[in-house]
Amino acid sequence: MDISEVPVSLDTKGKKQKHTKPKKKSVSADANGDDGGAEKMENSEEASSFPPTFSVSEIKNKQRRHVMFMKFKQEKRKQKIQLKKKKKKEREALGDKAPPKEVPKTIENQRVYDETTVDPEDEEVAFDEGTDEFSAYFNGITNPKVLITTSDRPRGRTVRFCEQMATVIPNAHVYYRRGLALKRVIPQCVARNFTYLLVINEDRKMPNGMVLCHLPDGPTAHFKVSSVRLRKEMKRRGKDPTEHSPEVILNNFSTRLGHSIGRLFAALFPQDPQFVGRQVATFHNQRDFIFFRFHRYIFKNEKKVGIQELGPRFTLKLRSLQKGTFDSKFGEYEWVLKRHEMDACRRKFQL
Repeated sequence: MDISEVPVSLDTKGKKQKHTKPKKKSVSADANGDDGGAEKMENSEEASSFPPTFSVSEIKNKQRRHVMFMKFKQEKRKQKIQLKKKKKKEREALGDKAPPKEVPKTIENQRVYDETTVDPEDEEVAFDEGTDEFSAYFNGITNPKVLITTSDRPRGRTVRFCEQMATVIPNAHVYYRRGLALKRVIPQCVARNFTYLLVINEDRKMPNGMVLCHLPDGPTAHFKVSSVRLRKEMKRRGKDPTEHSPEVILNNFSTRLGHSIGRLFAALFPQDPQFVGRQVATFHNQRDFIFFRFHRYIFKNEKKVGIQELGPRFTLKLRSLQKGTFDSKFGEYEWVLKRHEMDACRRKFQL
C-alpha cells in the first residue's frame, strides 16, 4: 500500500481546518434555460410570501428597540385609520341600508346589576333625603364650616395640599394637630360650630389617606388618597381660584351607598353657588374610584365654552363608612371594603 505524504504549512499548524461545502451549480436541463428561470421564480415567491420572523425584543440596544417599537406603533395606527376610513366610505355608499354600528363592550356597560341601585324618583329615597343628617344643609338652614387638619408632624407636601383644599372648599380653616387625638379634637370642633372635620394622613411624605367626619352625629368615611397633583405640578393650569362658592357636580353615584357618599361630599359646599366665579368642583365615580377635579369655565362665544383646570387633583377609594363620629375601637361600621371578596368580580361595583 503506497503512502503519500501531505505537505503541511507552518501557518496552519495547530489550527483546525474549516471544511467548506462545495457550492451546487444550477444545471439547466434545456439549452434555452426554461427550467432555471422557473426555479428562480419559485425562490423569489417563497422569499416574498414568507418573510423572516422578527421580534423587537431581539434588539439589544435600548434606544434602537424603542425607535423600532414606536415605528411599529405608528404603522399599526395608520392601518387602523385606513380601515376606519374604508368602513366609513362603505357606510356612506350603503346609506340607509348600512347596518347599525356595533356598541363596544366595556366594563361599565357590562356592569352587574346591583339590588341597591337608587331611583331618584322613588318616594322612599325622597323621604330618607328629607330626614337624614344632611337635610338641613340642602334646605339652607345650616351653612357648612370645615376644619382641615393633618396627621402628626406633617411634611411640606401634605401641608400645601391642605392649604389648597382650603381654597377649594368655602369657609374652611386649616389647623395643625399638635399631637392631639381625634377623639379630643372632635368635641372642640363641635363646641366651635364646625360641621365637618377633614383629616389628611400621610406616608413617606406623601398624602395617602383622608378621614371625612360629619359633625356632630356622623357619619364618618375613610378614603385612600392617590395620584395627588398640586397646582405647581400641573401644566396649563389657570390662575388661583377666587373666593366664590363653586358649583358641585356628582357623577355615577347610583347605589344606596354611593348616594350617601355623594350627599356627604355635596354637604361640604354651600348650596347657593355663586355663578359669577364660574368655578366647578367635580366628584366623578368610575369603577369605585372617585376622581376630583376643580375647573373654571370660560365663555368663548355664544356657542363654545372652554374649561380651565385650577387644581389640585386627586383620586379617592372608599375603605369604610362608619356610623357616628370617628371611633376606631367601638365604632359601628355601616360598610367596610373587603378587597378579596368584593373585588373578585371586576364588573360589580359598590358605589
